[in-house]
Amino acid sequence: MELTGIHHLTAISAKIRENHLFYTRTLGMRLVKRSVNQDDVSAYHLFYADAVGSPGSDLTFFDWPMPPERRGTRSIIRTCLRVNGAAALEWWAGHLREAGVTVGGVVERDGRLTLDLEDPEGQRLSLIDDGGEGEAHPWDRSPVPAAYQIRGLGPIIMSVPNLAPTDNLLQGVLSMRPVRHYPHPDNGAHTVHVYKMGSGGAHAELHVAVQPDLPVARQGAGAVHHVAFRIPDADYEAWAAHLNRMGVANSGEVDRFWFHSLYFREPNGILFEIATDGPGFAVDEDAATLGEKVVLPPFLEPRRAAIVANLKPID
Repeated sequence: MELTGIHHLTAISAKIRENHLFYTRTLGMRLVKRSVNQDDVSAYHLFYADAVGSPGSDLTFFDWPMPPERRGTRSIIRTCLRVNGAAALEWWAGHLREAGVTVGGVVERDGRLTLDLEDPEGQRLSLIDDGGEGEAHPWDRSPVPAAYQIRGLGPIIMSVPNLAPTDNLLQGVLSMRPVRHYPHPDNGAHTVHVYKMGSGGAHAELHVAVQPDLPVARQGAGAVHHVAFRIPDADYEAWAAHLNRMGVANSGEVDRFWFHSLYFREPNGILFEIATDGPGFAVDEDAATLGEKVVLPPFLEPRRAAIVANLKPID
């Protein structure tokens, strides 16, 4: 059994209307699922992805009214989004500056051209050149030209004070393989260790920065809540049994309707999820109209009127 890559990443927004505007208009991603947090139905759960909501392309947000995060270690610190080619990154640099976004310059990092930016709430993102690897599903209604659109999630970067306990989990339980390392761009004394999943590539890497001198992060707006890793549907029960056999405390099997999940924390408290590729976001909506209305999993449908009445408009 192997993890095949990043499935999704879920972050926190305290300004969900502005969040929706930024990710759909400025970044040009498609809102493929407009739902609620299944464990806190007072909050939206919005899923932004490529045109078809491919596994590995969705960046999702919980709508929680929290103060800004306190940055630090024991947290996920940056989310990479894949684009194709140097020309795309140059286009993005100009586009983002025109939109008033906090953005750096195009640099080479870990062998890939990279452009760092932050969303309006301080969510740390990077656009990276993935060399056009794998399939792309551009959205024909995006304000971003098809050649430059975000193709999916790239490496996810997390921070820990000590590598050993995390490495034991990544290699010993999740079968990730260490492949290289590079100096952290903000502090060359910190090393970032790269682990690959499956066949590797930008869509299947977890980067672990060792930063023992940072304070412990506190979650809030602009922070990441968890990262999910992909597995084939057929491997789900075997992964549940494997976590139990390895003594990893976990949620047990959780049916999220659009995929099936297992949740657990790595030794520093960072929340990990293993999620199946299917059945996918089109299981309960027409692919042509994904994300245009509030969709609830079947177990929440009897409460639809009360749930929807409590949600604020985002369009």
